[in-house]
Amino acid sequence: MLKHYYALPPLANRAVLVAWLALSPMAWAMAGTSNTQPNATSLQQNTHKTVNGTVTHTNGEPLVGVSVRSKDGKGGTITNIDGQFSMQVGDGETIEISYVGYATQTLKANTTTPMTIVMEEDKKLLNEVVVTALGIKREAKALTYNVQDLKGSEVTRVRDANFVNALAGKIAGVTINQSSSGVGGSSRVVMRGTKSLFGENNALYVLDGIPMQGLRTKQSDNFYESVEVADGDGISNINPDDIESISVLTGPSAAALYGASAANGVILINTKKGAAGKLRVNFSSSVETASPFIMPKFQNTYGNKPGDYTSWGEKLATPTDYQPRDFFNRGVTYNNSFNFSVGTDKNQTYFSASAINAKGIVPNNKYHRYNASIRNTAKFLDDKLTLDVSANYIRDYANNMISYGAYFNPIVGAYLYPRGKNFDQEKYFERYDAKEGYYTQYWSPGSMGTDVQNPYWVAYRNLHPEVNDRYMLFGSLKYELNKKINFSGRVRLDNTYTQRETKLYASTSSVFAKPLGYYSADNSYFKQKYVDFMANYNSAIGEDFNLTGTLGTSYEEYDTKSQGFGGHLSLIPNKFIFSNTNSLQSGGSEGSSRKSNFAVFASAELAWRSALFLTLTGRTDKPSQLVNSVDPWIFYPSIGLSAVVTDLIGSDLRAKLRPALSYLKVRTSFTEVGSPIPFTGLTPGTITHSMGSGKVEPFDYYPLPDLKAERTRSVELGIDSRWFGGALTFGATIYQSNTLNQLLETDLDPGTGYKKLYVQAGNVRNRGVEMTLGFHKKFGEFDYNSSLTATANRNKIIKLASGVTNPISGQVFDLTDIRKGRFRLREGGELGDVYASERIKRDANGYVEYTQGQSLVTEPTEPYKLGSVNAKWNFGWKHGFSYKGFDLNVLFTARLGGIVISKTQAALDKFGVSQASADARDAGGVTIGRGLNIDPQKYYDAIYNLDSYYVYSATNVRLQELSLSYSLPKSLFGKVFKNVGVSVYATNLWMIYNKAPFDPELTGSTGTFGQGYDYFMLPSQRTIGASLKLGI
Repeated sequence: MLKHYYALPPLANRAVLVAWLALSPMAWAMAGTSNTQPNATSLQQNTHKTVNGTVTHTNGEPLVGVSVRSKDGKGGTITNIDGQFSMQVGDGETIEISYVGYATQTLKANTTTPMTIVMEEDKKLLNEVVVTALGIKREAKALTYNVQDLKGSEVTRVRDANFVNALAGKIAGVTINQSSSGVGGSSRVVMRGTKSLFGENNALYVLDGIPMQGLRTKQSDNFYESVEVADGDGISNINPDDIESISVLTGPSAAALYGASAANGVILINTKKGAAGKLRVNFSSSVETASPFIMPKFQNTYGNKPGDYTSWGEKLATPTDYQPRDFFNRGVTYNNSFNFSVGTDKNQTYFSASAINAKGIVPNNKYHRYNASIRNTAKFLDDKLTLDVSANYIRDYANNMISYGAYFNPIVGAYLYPRGKNFDQEKYFERYDAKEGYYTQYWSPGSMGTDVQNPYWVAYRNLHPEVNDRYMLFGSLKYELNKKINFSGRVRLDNTYTQRETKLYASTSSVFAKPLGYYSADNSYFKQKYVDFMANYNSAIGEDFNLTGTLGTSYEEYDTKSQGFGGHLSLIPNKFIFSNTNSLQSGGSEGSSRKSNFAVFASAELAWRSALFLTLTGRTDKPSQLVNSVDPWIFYPSIGLSAVVTDLIGSDLRAKLRPALSYLKVRTSFTEVGSPIPFTGLTPGTITHSMGSGKVEPFDYYPLPDLKAERTRSVELGIDSRWFGGALTFGATIYQSNTLNQLLETDLDPGTGYKKLYVQAGNVRNRGVEMTLGFHKKFGEFDYNSSLTATANRNKIIKLASGVTNPISGQVFDLTDIRKGRFRLREGGELGDVYASERIKRDANGYVEYTQGQSLVTEPTEPYKLGSVNAKWNFGWKHGFSYKGFDLNVLFTARLGGIVISKTQAALDKFGVSQASADARDAGGVTIGRGLNIDPQKYYDAIYNLDSYYVYSATNVRLQELSLSYSLPKSLFGKVFKNVGVSVYATNLWMIYNKAPFDPELTGSTGTFGQGYDYFMLPSQRTIGASLKLGI
């Protein structure tokens, strides 16, 4: 557990302070001007006198850097290396002595004799309580696993519509990839490596103690369907201003009480409640602009041959002024939020409302979201009974949320447009056809051999609107039986209704629609029901021991239903109603699924002298996916041990260490948890036939009578420490996890009556380290903090499956080399290895075969590894500066290692619109092999489908966030406003290092096998914004 309590206590080895000051010029300047010298602003008239003194720890050691200020805030200083201070004060003035990690003191200044001030550690910080799994509160020092906390302000400093993106670089052990669909898109969040071969690898989100099931039903890795609305992570549309705090449980041990959903780690989100006191109202409003960040390099010096859609023509007399970047709009997002809190000691209410209205960088890409929530907390029966209820409503609308792919993606035409043509004429994308009697698409290059359409036609006449209505109701009841025992129960209903449409106007490419157009519509429902009950016990046992226990049960149910209808228009062009579709070319679809889980869980924590802690947890699940299996129950155990070393050692040794080491905890844990079973209907009696074109299809899967959940066994060892009174913090965790019972897929002969067979085998191992280093120090009115996060993970497929028997034919076969698109799963390799199986043809000696003037020829080859999409290291380095109401925050992030592939670059080369293709022509050709000089067009035609030529390092370093805020003095506004703040901020401001032609951190899919691949992904975006916050 890493909490940042910072201050410099007594220094036995003062060289530590000197070294730090030498390494920090700004700290040196601030400390140098403050130490022992009277603050210039405090020098007043002769009525002021000098107060001198020494500040020490309770053990008598001097404290360095303690803030000593006059109560009116007009003068101040900090203690020097001997704990001494000197400053000017007025007669009878009061001074305030403050030190992070210690209790603040307010004393009357003594100007006649030197003052001696003894600081005591703040017990509230030492016994800090954090929220853990299932909303259970525990002492931070008792935790046997790594938990990292963030305040809600951390995710609202930069106003991202999806607050998850704001976590990137701030938490060790977490990899976050932002969706290429822009505003409103989901994020891919993976903790401690990819574990499941074909199941879900994204983290579990928990809202106010209750898990949120993602709306995603399968992994999405289709690179041709480009329309990707937020794909249902369940959290991306939560109002960030409602968030009080976030706790990230990166390891399975931390999340063991969630059982079958815990293997991938958990993000705990605690929302705001009302507070007792007067009415408090807060407003915030922001506007930000977005523009393309990283794009490929295009050429503008070579045109196209007459009648040709590629740009392999002669060099232009005057370079064209067309730049694909000009196709993009300057995106704009308006974010307005309002909330109020009011209450008494017995009853508190919180209400919020917010609106996000965004226009994307692609023409006609829109996203609108409206949130409203209300929460009430009340106490009854002499405060023994607490009722907490809330209601949330979310409505979002999205149009043309483009992510990647060749279809319905306007950037394809914008990127490949022939450079010898005038792009301005294409902006008039439709022309009236007198013969047909309606407007038709105008696109002078034609289909360009790949069904390319006018990008403006795609944006305005190939429409994909989606509307989501989401309702969430939450209730919690807690009863304190006595000081030792309490009972609680919670319930939540989470319903989402989605409406989607596709409207393809007349003259859309015949690949997608008949001449008069195409229309489809579908509706889907997602419903979650959750209820749990817990009994909690907490009591001392004798003088040295304390026992904390929880016993509970829960039930959750998830229902999904969908139905749709679509067809080509048959009578009237562009009239998008079902009665206008051709009944012979139309069809409907419907589907439904339901899954549930019953669980019983328990945890116990035994503490000895509040310094040594033993934690045991156990959970047993009965998921509906295991109905009719041999064993429908699953048990998940966990054990952990933590020791606060600085509380266990003797007082003499502790006193000697205290000047440098103020807190040290070591912890270890072992757990076995599960991963969600990705499919329903895998057990005998639960599989049903599917329908296709009015016919009964074979069963999808052969039933598995002994189906089991994937299991992840994990062990971790870590330390948490605070140095120099909390000014410096360091934490590190090493871990290993093995995920077993993987679902491996193989095809069956349809004649057997089944399409596929699943085999449960395999072992995927993840090993890694998470480290955090923090520093926080005050220099008078100047405050500086810095934190560094570092993460390394190594993934390895230990075992797949061999000697598998076909249950129908009896044939024995191996599953030790599994292909999944460009990925291959092999024993000894990584879950993320990319392979190629084609190359330029070579002779017996390995030299490229080429005849001058002829085309290059390719040939198939044994699969060979190109690299892994997995990073070796991820870093985040954050700095915060505060001075007299100003706050400056800077975040750098870095990723080291891994590869990415750009199919976009391959297409640009093939069509002759890339800068590389122009450079090759300027050089007179491409040289390969034994000095062979090849015509650039022939070369790029040949390598278009060879991924090995488009592999790039994924290493990148960037300035990810920059924000500057100012809190205006309260005196300016009297009693009208309690606080007024203005800020400016930016994201993706500077890419310091990157070799790929796109942003390696961008993803077009949240699925495992959609990573590291760019196929006309929308570029990442640089945002610049400003916000205003008012408090009444």
